[in-house]
Amino acid sequence: MRIRPEKVAHRMRREVAEILQQKVRDPRVSAMVSVTDVEVTSDLSFARVFVSILGPEAERAATFEALAHAAGFVRHELASRLELREVPEIRFVHDESARRGARVEELLKRIQDGKPVEDEELG
Repeated sequence: MRIRPEKVAHRMRREVAEILQQKVRDPRVSAMVSVTDVEVTSDLSFARVFVSILGPEAERAATFEALAHAAGFVRHELASRLELREVPEIRFVHDESARRGARVEELLKRIQDGKPVEDEELG
């Protein structure tokens, strides 16, 4: 029986979010980390876990470093939860979509209010 990568990705997203909130004890991994998506290869050997990290740039960099360091622990925790023969190798990827979305909203609000938007602000 073949396990669909999309189904595994969906379960991994839920489980990784819970593990990061409840099991990871590194203080650099704060509550400001959200798991936004998971992509799993078709052979289930590798998973990219997209995370959104809010806060100042220095804090985001430290949090991302802590996530990379905790990847092995997260994979070990997933092993008992997912009940797969082999758990995919995990790589955390920073997801900028939330920040870009907020920026687009800000620009649209300025346009709606009739305020000028400079070219530098668009890039």
